[in-house]
Amino acid sequence: MSADSLAAAINTVWTMVAAFLVFIMQAGFAMVEAGFTRAKNAGNIVLKNLMDFSVASIAYWAVGFAVMFGASAAGVLGTSGFFLGGGLDHVDPGVPLLAFVMFQTVFAGTAATIVSGAMAERTRFTAYLAFSAILSALIYPIVGHWVWGGGWLGSLGMLDFAGSTVVHSVGAWAALVGIALVGPRAGRFGPNGQVRPIPGHNLILAALGVFILWFGWFGFNAGSTLAGTDANIGRIALTTNLAAASGAATALFLSRLVNGHPGVAEALNGALAGLVAITAGCAFVSPAAAVLIGAGGGLLLLPGSRLLERLHLDDAVGAVPVHGIAGAWGTLAVGLFHEELGLFTGGGAGLLAVQALGVAAVFLFVGVTSWLAFLVCRALLGLRVSPDEEARGLDLGEHGVSAYPEFAVNNHEPASVPSPASVEAAGS
Repeated sequence: MSADSLAAAINTVWTMVAAFLVFIMQAGFAMVEAGFTRAKNAGNIVLKNLMDFSVASIAYWAVGFAVMFGASAAGVLGTSGFFLGGGLDHVDPGVPLLAFVMFQTVFAGTAATIVSGAMAERTRFTAYLAFSAILSALIYPIVGHWVWGGGWLGSLGMLDFAGSTVVHSVGAWAALVGIALVGPRAGRFGPNGQVRPIPGHNLILAALGVFILWFGWFGFNAGSTLAGTDANIGRIALTTNLAAASGAATALFLSRLVNGHPGVAEALNGALAGLVAITAGCAFVSPAAAVLIGAGGGLLLLPGSRLLERLHLDDAVGAVPVHGIAGAWGTLAVGLFHEELGLFTGGGAGLLAVQALGVAAVFLFVGVTSWLAFLVCRALLGLRVSPDEEARGLDLGEHGVSAYPEFAVNNHEPASVPSPASVEAAGS
């Protein structure tokens, strides 16, 4: 085997292994979302995570990949290669085309699943799947084309190595529109606007999900090299890990400072915020900068959540602060900390300006298109379950099952699961 053939084989295997790691992140999202929500909706949560990836896989294969990487129409969207047909000869990722399609498919699935958690516990299942199809076929691929597919933001020099904005903020901004349209869960806010916490039923599951996501993120970021022969993989893995650790530590410290105790949920989401923040710049920044970027993600988590609460926007798992706000910060941070082009490293403000333009453009585009898509879904399918279904839980109301049948009361309504705080009070 020649050196070139060996390198091609190594790169292909690395890309596929990374794709499989990113796929496992679906399990992480399912566990995080199930853990942070109530027991009566756990089955609905895991089914949504299974089916949004299934829907995204088909929609992205049929339409999304062509829109993202097909021949560019004015730098806005691709127009060739639907169903992986002709017109993709210009796509040369350095690995076989179908391996590249598989890698990009798991990214599309990630963007779709972010919406699930934010809108959990009151969104109609069919409407959510319909929106997932639209996001995976059109909204996410158009943004991807702008940055990665030869579109206008990429031509301006925007850098988003593995998708802080392209993947994570797209999902988060769509989720933000969704929670605004579907409304808060019953009881989330009092009649005078007071915030009423709705604790999740299983922090152990949520923690397991975070560990799975952290592990899968090494494939998400380092796999975006598409080359196992790329020596920069070591840097990418290290910066990814440091940012996650920094995000968790910073969020934990802030929760202790503000709330008077080191919060478990805050630390878990802080790790995810750090991971999201570093995703744009993991290949371009130093380890020290990665610590600062991850800390920024963790630092923004609590005020981002409080802002949503003040606006009476109910994000059941914190997806918007984690994936949207931290994603925007991480994208801007590339313009600050890029080792050659960053403002703080002597590169001037040019890259920062382009990054800011990209963040704003994606926010506006995803906001408008998601709003239109959700309105269509609401008109055709209905967006919110009935009050009775919400009270009984979506497991029973939407699927006729219970994830925890041993806790059922009179075979109709799952018993409420006490919060950790109430258990601690009872035992004291």
